[in-house]
Amino acid sequence: MENSYKFFSNKKCEYFPCHKLPDGNEFNCLFCYCPLYSLGDKCGGTFEYQNNIKDCTDCHLPHMPEYYDIVIQKLSGIATIN
Repeated sequence: MENSYKFFSNKKCEYFPCHKLPDGNEFNCLFCYCPLYSLGDKCGGTFEYQNNIKDCTDCHLPHMPEYYDIVIQKLSGIATIN
């Protein structure tokens, strides 16, 4: 895979895949826990609130290799806030 530093898949994980994606072979585990979760409604992903709890079950943003640059860009924005 080109830019392989943007992708890691742990198929031996007991939770793999934690989300259903159109192509399970391209499931990216690099951001196992979404680093954008704390951004609330500004994370850029697909989510909904259920009983005031953010439910990201249908979000693919951190788990698809083509979104790596978007995640890094948003993280860079967080780092410059302080």
